[in-house]
Amino acid sequence: MRRALVHVLAWTLATGAAVTLSWWGVHTVMAGTAYDPPRALPITAADATTQESKPLASSTKRPSPSASKSASHRPPPAPTLTPSTTPTAGATPTPTSSGQVKAYDTDGGRAVFDLGRTDATLVSATPGAGWSMQVWKTETWIRVEFSSGADRVSVFCTWHDGPPHVEIGNY
Repeated sequence: MRRALVHVLAWTLATGAAVTLSWWGVHTVMAGTAYDPPRALPITAADATTQESKPLASSTKRPSPSASKSASHRPPPAPTLTPSTTPTAGATPTPTSSGQVKAYDTDGGRAVFDLGRTDATLVSATPGAGWSMQVWKTETWIRVEFSSGADRVSVFCTWHDGPPHVEIGNY
């Protein structure tokens, strides 16, 4: 009986040490990362694109039109990242001067931009089923690339020589 108790105690101590070491390792790695949850803007009837005829799948309840008209906040501009695979969110809340939220649907996914007079902000980018996504940003352009195997679809927003302009290319 004593021998079995010693074995159970040794097993418990070894398991506890292994769990503690694993938790410490994961905690150390994750503490160095920064993750902000993705942000979304309500889409009002005036901002709606030609996608109204397509059904949109959503896991959340959409706000009523009266509630979305009362929301007048804009997401903060995203920091400069080269390259990033996570949705972006800014660090300081500074709204764009005159934003117009536009969504661009492609074969690889959907990119939503807040297009101002002199700049643009990526609101969200969602890859389609079976596609992955990567985002590049500089002071004068944002590129969202959706990829699946050898297929590539890029949504490229530039504003270096005028107001923001969005181009979509399949590669």
